[in-house]
Amino acid sequence: MVDPPRVESARQATLITTFVPWCRLLARRRRRLMAGMALMALTLVSAIGLLALSGWFITASGLTGLLLAAGVAASLDVYVPGGGIRAFALTRTVSRYAERVYNHDTVLRLLADLRARLFGVLVELDERTLSRRRASDWLHRLTADIDSLDSLYLRLLAPPTVAALAILALGGFLAIWSPAAGMVVLLVLGTTWLWLTVGQALSGMAASRRQVSDLERLRSGLMEELQGLAELLAYGSLAAHRRRLEDVEARLQIDQRRLGRRVACGNALVGVAVGLTLVLVLWLAALARQTGSLSGPVMVMMPLAILAMNEALVGLPMAFTRLGATRAAAERLNALEEAKPGGDRNLEPLPPGPLAVTLEEVTLHYPGNLAPVLEAVCVDIRPGERVAITGVSGAGKSSLGGLLAGRLPPTRGRVLLGAVPLGWPVPGSLAQRVGLLTQRVDLFDDSLAANLRLAAPDATETRLWEALAMVDLADWAEALTAGLSTRVGEGGAQLSGGQARRLALARLWLRDPDLVILDEPFAGLDAETASHIAARLDGWLTGRTVITLVHQLGEAVDPPAIDRAMTLRAARLGETARYLS
Repeated sequence: MVDPPRVESARQATLITTFVPWCRLLARRRRRLMAGMALMALTLVSAIGLLALSGWFITASGLTGLLLAAGVAASLDVYVPGGGIRAFALTRTVSRYAERVYNHDTVLRLLADLRARLFGVLVELDERTLSRRRASDWLHRLTADIDSLDSLYLRLLAPPTVAALAILALGGFLAIWSPAAGMVVLLVLGTTWLWLTVGQALSGMAASRRQVSDLERLRSGLMEELQGLAELLAYGSLAAHRRRLEDVEARLQIDQRRLGRRVACGNALVGVAVGLTLVLVLWLAALARQTGSLSGPVMVMMPLAILAMNEALVGLPMAFTRLGATRAAAERLNALEEAKPGGDRNLEPLPPGPLAVTLEEVTLHYPGNLAPVLEAVCVDIRPGERVAITGVSGAGKSSLGGLLAGRLPPTRGRVLLGAVPLGWPVPGSLAQRVGLLTQRVDLFDDSLAANLRLAAPDATETRLWEALAMVDLADWAEALTAGLSTRVGEGGAQLSGGQARRLALARLWLRDPDLVILDEPFAGLDAETASHIAARLDGWLTGRTVITLVHQLGEAVDPPAIDRAMTLRAARLGETARYLS
């Protein structure tokens, strides 16, 4: 069987192809995105209208007052423009507030979609791929990289689109009175928009992309230093390690200053471009006023309308100068997508009841290892049979469990469950028939009930209490003030190691699989508690195929009654004894 592709081997894609998968995901919420852009546009139109109408009204009022003072009969309707000014002011305030609330709510929904998608990808990666990076690196993908993509809509798609439309609309609006003024707006502000998007992105692409990798390198290095401080001190490597971190930090500071200067230049360009456009339009309007083709209030209105364009353009330099960081995050997430195993997910229906297990010349070789973990392993386990597999630490017992549960693909050979070949990737439905208790217990910072319902989402409270009773945790849970609502803390920090282990056993009991794989089921439990739980599990395991992975039989508490035992040694599996249940 072919290994899944390496995560790090993703090809370098163009900017467009990098963002295409994520834009497709955003398109699922196109209605919300369009509504958010409409609120942005309404805010900008209100700002332009407020400045333009205010300039016109103030000038018109001043000129009317001068005429009246000179004894010339004149009149001005103050109610319509005054009402318009109040309407624009109110609309601008309300639409800005609504836009911020609505768009940030949309972004939070998008982040949830992105994280759900990425979590689904991580779930499908095999353990060999996952083991190539630290858990903190995967967490960085799930949090920081996804957070970087929140700028895709909120800063990189919606604002430049609204700004471009505003430039076109403002140019057309001013062209009604002066086509030359409209052309100036389109030429100067259009060119500025092009530089603020394309030019700023190109100028900051390399530095902002480096920042992403350097930040991850710095974060990983700090974690290494904190976790391995004793070893670094013992081997005299702490100073060298810190020098490497200081070099990374120095590069980050250089790139930060470089990006800061380019953002500042972009902001300065916005001010210069808007100011230049204002002056040119004012000059053209004054010329038109001299020829009598333009009234005084309109002459003042035209340049004031341009001032509001500063609001449309001011956010672009920062967003596009740091486009490289967003691109780098998207590329890394795309690499995970490419590392997702391909192939046919169809699995022949497994026979009902306990499953037979067959390994045909199975070899498992981790990339980079000198020797295979398993080599040409052949074994047949009958339906309903209970087998114990022993072996020293590192012999490959957990890898064997991962193979049988579909979490690892074999390098060579076949794994069959119920005479059905197990392909790769395995379908999610296999988890309903195969239950694996690993040495690591994964608990979320949620209630006892929520952590138990990971195995059976529809389980009633009565069922949850039965599961806790099976592992001797019911009395303990009843004594808690919040009962099943008690939070277990991050990673189960509020529980002891033995309690967390028993909670994992209770979850397995709720899953009710036909093939049960127990990897050191009683690790961390005292002998008396382990004996009680083993006796209870013995009855529940009747009628199921059971594979128990332990270091050695008879060391502490033996697993529930077994039919035979096998030993894993030197990457090979051999039968050592027979036991009667």
